[in-house]
Parts: sequence; C-alpha cells; structure tokens
Amino acid sequence: MHPPACLLGTCILVACLIALPAAGHDNTQAVPPPAPVTSAPLGALGAPPPPAGVRAAPPNPVPAAPTDTPGNFAPAPAAAVLWVPRGTAEVQALDKVNARNATLTVKVGQSATFGSLTIAVQACVVTAPDQKQDAAAFLVITDSHAGEPGFPGWMVADAPPVSMLQNPIYDVRVTGCRT
Repeated sequence: MHPPACLLGTCILVACLIALPAAGHDNTQAVPPPAPVTSAPLGALGAPPPPAGVRAAPPNPVPAAPTDTPGNFAPAPAAAVLWVPRGTAEVQALDKVNARNATLTVKVGQSATFGSLTIAVQACVVTAPDQKQDAAAFLVITDSHAGEPGFPGWMVADAPPVSMLQNPIYDVRVTGCRT
C-alpha cells in the first residue's frame, strides 16, 4: 500500500497528462470579444429639485422585471417610499488634511461654507413616519479652488457611498433633515 502522498502525486500527474493536448493538435479556441459597456442615464439623480410646494423625492430603486421562466421567481416590487419636505438640512463636513470636522445646519434655499467649499441646499426630505427613517438632500457643492470637483445632486443619509462628493480634501454627507 502506498502512502497518501504518493496517491495524491499520482492523481496530480495523471490529471496533468490528461490535460496536455495531443502532439500536433491545437487545443485553443477563439474567444469572442466582450460586449460593449453602456451606462444608463442618471434619471432623477441629475435633475434639479422640484419647485416649492411640490413633493420632492430622491429616486427609488427600480424593481426587477418579472421573469417567465418556471421556477425562477422575480423579487416583489419595492414598496413606494413617501418623502416629506423639511426646511433645514444637517450636513457633516470633514477636512481630511487637517482632521477638522463640522456639523452644518443649512436652511433650504441657503448655503454655508466649510473651508473652500460652498454647500447650497436646494431641497431636504425625510421618509414618512410609518417607514424606515431616512433623509435626503439635494445639494450643490462648489469648491473655490480652480479645477477641484464639485457636486450637484441628491445625497441620501443612509447610503452615503451611493452619491458623494469626490474631493481629495473634503468629505461631505447628509446626516438628516428637520423642520
């Protein structure tokens, strides 16, 4: 009886010999090129906030389309999220270079500054009381330094990475909305 190491070595050797192509035969196959990548439009993410008095809402996820394949069930459509307008946004700002942070309270229609950033709040909404608590604000962030990136769009409190300011010095996130 051979030790287990010999059996394992024999199995590996046999597997390698089986995987080798026969002499003189080309074993390669052409691989089709990958499909081109396209992106979908941002939809409401890039849209400005609605006029005053109109219910503002950040975009909801799009439910998956149902499938007709037996045994392959599509998830149930997401419940509609109702958003209630609020008058003031609470924004957390961080200077990553100097380790300085601040919580800014900015009324809708006004702006605040933090370092070289100007943060304008155009809308602030919260979910209805009978739903999971969340907040979102439509911010327009500009940097006074030439060439530094800005941000126009919705920021959601419970999902900061979904839409965020991409700046080498500053981080900005919405923490809530209040009346």
